[in-house]
Amino acid sequence: MPAFTFEKISPPVRRGPIPPIEKKQRGVIVQILGRFVEARVKRAMREEEEKGVIARYKPPE
Repeated sequence: MPAFTFEKISPPVRRGPIPPIEKKQRGVIVQILGRFVEARVKRAMREEEEKGVIARYKPPE
């Protein structure tokens, strides 16, 4: 027979709705990088439309 036992502890009771999570303002550097990425994606999409085919990566020979 075991010398001790474990009690099951129930989880805490929630007392209302969860408060909304605030979005933190992104840093300036992250915003600048985001703009560069957007411009690059737009340029790549425009180049694909001009070629009429999807550009594929070709490894250097």
